This record gives sequence, structure tokens and C-alpha cells, in this order.
Amino acid sequence: MYALASVLGVLLLVLFLRRLKSRQICLDVKRLDGKTVLITGGTSGVGKEAAVALARRGARVFVTSDDEEKGEAAVRQIKSESVSVNVRFLSLNMANLQSVRDFCRAFLQTEKRLDILINNTGVPAVLDWTENGFSMCFGVNHLGPFLLTNLLLERLKSCSPSRVITVTSEVHKYQKLDFTDLNYNIVPLFSYCRSKLANIYFTQELARHVERHGVIACSVHPGYVAGDWTSQFSILFRIVTYVFTSMFFISCQAGAQTIIHCAVSNDVLQHSGGYFSDCKPSKLRPHAQDAGIAKKLWEASEAMVGLTSSPREHLAARGR
Repeated sequence: MYALASVLGVLLLVLFLRRLKSRQICLDVKRLDGKTVLITGGTSGVGKEAAVALARRGARVFVTSDDEEKGEAAVRQIKSESVSVNVRFLSLNMANLQSVRDFCRAFLQTEKRLDILINNTGVPAVLDWTENGFSMCFGVNHLGPFLLTNLLLERLKSCSPSRVITVTSEVHKYQKLDFTDLNYNIVPLFSYCRSKLANIYFTQELARHVERHGVIACSVHPGYVAGDWTSQFSILFRIVTYVFTSMFFISCQAGAQTIIHCAVSNDVLQHSGGYFSDCKPSKLRPHAQDAGIAKKLWEASEAMVGLTSSPREHLAARGR
């Protein structure tokens, strides 16, 4: 009896994991000629695949990274795969708020258009601190994109209809935010989940801020992607992880499909603030749809990145 239960358990697990590989493909063939797209972290993973697809559709694409050598190499590859010369690399360190400010200042001085902003830069579950003293997950995955989007928001409004797409993860549903310590940095996986939940709230509140300005905001779960996040670990760990992920996780190209869908499809126009997975709107758990929490997080984030002068709130939010 125990053996039979074990076999059934393994079979159910395999079926569940295999389901993760089943993803929809963006079937919308809309062109993006004349449009300007900015993809943070667009030099690898799903961001890079999205860059290829959008450049192939005629968009002028900018990709960012804090590694210039890697970024330039990625641009050459994106140009080759998309057969487009309208791809450029820009240096941006999302772990440094001054870098975000400098980047936005330079971008706004040289670029007259921004039609699609894709907040794709992210770090995995790590315990570390940004240069500004924020937990790495919360700082890079939420505060960096929050500041970047706000500093570029007027340009997005002037180019409406425009879109802001923020890459989140389904794991957001496993945690809740603690406003006494938004910088929670104890259990790496919990810290990551909270930063992804922050992406959801940010998108919802952003949609409310721009609802009359022709800007559409949506968050995207790309799926469980076999990316290159294991590069920092040992060779043995990378080999084991590669075998597992190649069996059950999806490719970066498949993971980029929902991002591409949200960048081009008119189906998203009636779902601003929505959460998308597998190229369609997806339901959120009740705790991830709390407008009061979304507004509170927005205000706390403004203080944390220096968009408002609320030192008392700023210190409380940092929790350090």
C-alpha cells in the first residue's frame, strides 16, 4: 500500500511539473514600427527574448544591464536574431538609485519617445543589500523599477497610448507584506516572494495613477523559466539544476511570450492594472488585490526612493 501511494505521488508530481512546460504562444502579429521600447535587464533570459521579438516587429529597442561587456555582446546577438539594427545597449544599475536617476536624466535628454517600458530586471532569492541600504530583492525587484517608472512617466504619458509591463512571479501569492519591515531580509525565498507581491501592488496603483492618461500597466508571470540564475553556484549544483529544469521548466523564449503579448495585444487595454500569465489575464488571491495596501506601498516607496520628503515614514519602511 505504501509503495503504491509513493508511485502515485511521484506520478502526480511529474504530471504537475510537466504542466509547467505547457505555455501559450503570442499569436498577435501586430507591428511596432516607429515605437520605442525600453527593457531593463534585456541582455539575458526572457528580457533578451522579448527584445528579439519586439525588434523583429520593427520597434526601436533599448536594453539595459550593469555589465557593459555583456550588454554589448547581447545587443550584437539580438540584432543578428531579429535582423534589426535598431537595438541599443544602455548601462543601468538597478541596485543603485543614483544610477537610476542618472539613467533617466540621460534617456530623457536624448530620446523623444517611450512607448513601452518593460521592467524586467530582477534578482533571485538572495540575502544582500543594495548600495542604498535596501534589501537586494526589495531594492532591485521593486524600488528600482518604481523609481525608474516614475521618472519616465511623463514621457510615457506624452507618447500615449503607451504601456508599462512589470515582470513578477506566481510566487507572490505565498507571502504578505509587513509594513513594519518592508526590507525583510531573513529568509531569501520569502524576501523574493514579497518583492514579487510588491510588483503586483505597484502595477495596480500605477494603473490608478495613469488611468486618464492613456498609459496601460500590467504585471506578468512569465512562467517557471530555466534561466541562467545558477551561474553563481558550483558546477555540480548547476549540472543537477540544469537536468531538473530542462525536464520541467520552460525555455526563455517560451517565458517571453506573455511579455510580448502584453506589449502588442489590444486585449490588455481593458485590463490595466491586471496580472497576466500564459498570454491571458489571471486571477489573484484576495490579499493581492487590496487597493489600500497598494496605495500604502506606493506612498512608502515614494519616501524610500526620495520622491517625497517623509523621513519618519522612510525610516519605518526601511526597518534597519
